[in-house]
Amino acid sequence: MKSASSRRGPKTPDGLDQVYGVHALQSLLDRGEAPRELWVQQGAGSRLKELITQAQAHGARVKEQPRDLLDQLTQGAAHQGVVAFCPPLTPEGEESLWLKLRAWPSNTPPLLLILDGVTDVHNFGACLRSADAAGAHGVIVAKDKAAPLNATVRKVACGAAEVVPVYQVTNLARTLAKLKDAGVWITGTAGEAEASVFDIDMTGPTALVMGAEGKGMRRLTREACDNLAKLPMAGEVSSLNVSVATGICLFEAVRQRQLAS
Repeated sequence: MKSASSRRGPKTPDGLDQVYGVHALQSLLDRGEAPRELWVQQGAGSRLKELITQAQAHGARVKEQPRDLLDQLTQGAAHQGVVAFCPPLTPEGEESLWLKLRAWPSNTPPLLLILDGVTDVHNFGACLRSADAAGAHGVIVAKDKAAPLNATVRKVACGAAEVVPVYQVTNLARTLAKLKDAGVWITGTAGEAEASVFDIDMTGPTALVMGAEGKGMRRLTREACDNLAKLPMAGEVSSLNVSVATGICLFEAVRQRQLAS
């Protein structure tokens, strides 16, 4: 008979986060970050040999484990035969944001992404991936009603969670007001807005606000925006997934900035 602990399945080592999947692990190693421990699926060592060698060079302990144990550990996620255990990510504090803005180079206008009420970890991870791809300088989230920086976010973000600064703030509306005082133009996205996001000037210091699916931005957040914009929808679908909309809006800012330069 199995013990109670075995029925509960394997546990992540205390104080560490899971980082699973080949791309997520490779991103860690490319930045010189060392997982404390690496679990590799039995029989998969040959195709993961280079990753294993790099992880061992960084001091990681490597253990072979049966696939069903890795499946249990990652709750059926696509781990690709490898699970690393690393120190958890923590968001930066609000003061770090103001220090960064005060020291901002005048020839490069900041591009920030603000997520208001995005609680789904898959969407959060996808937004971080888009933010990194578009060269956004940081992502701002509230302490409440926000997805955590957990293993699923790191997997979906494919390494972006480790490189894109995430600033966690106590009061989002107050933060927006301080951003405006710092010269950052705040554009909120809303389906009922009259202006198209393609008509909004995002060549200067810009913060894009994306609301939660279904509910959109909270009232105080909406009121703190300088303007509202929408993505024009030509088909029967009335809205897009927040991570898809985030990517479109960010790359519109990139397009405008490339033309302006």
